[in-house]
Amino acid sequence: MSMIADILLVAGAVGAGLYCLVLARRLRRFTDLEKGVGGAVAVLSAQVDDLTRTLAHAQKSATESFGSLANVNERAEAAAKRLELLLASLHDLPEAGSPPRKATSPHFFRHPESEGRTL
Repeated sequence: MSMIADILLVAGAVGAGLYCLVLARRLRRFTDLEKGVGGAVAVLSAQVDDLTRTLAHAQKSATESFGSLANVNERAEAAAKRLELLLASLHDLPEAGSPPRKATSPHFFRHPESEGRTL
């Protein structure tokens, strides 16, 4: 009976050894930097670094774009004001085809002897 117990004990030890060997291989593959979770963590870390750099570049570009858009907007507002003034000054011009109007306001003469003369 003790011989059967010894054989079962050795068989159990061999089975536990094989089980440990299989677990060790799986653990090694699991923590491998190229294929396992360690590799996935390394890849994700590299991607986070790339995204951080891209985000910083995008923020810088957006700040520059905002500055140039503000400048263009100011120039457009100034041009719009000038156009409004030009349009307002066009209302004073006679319409096309109508005869010119004579001045109704009094004339100023610099020299009294030039009253009879026309300019």
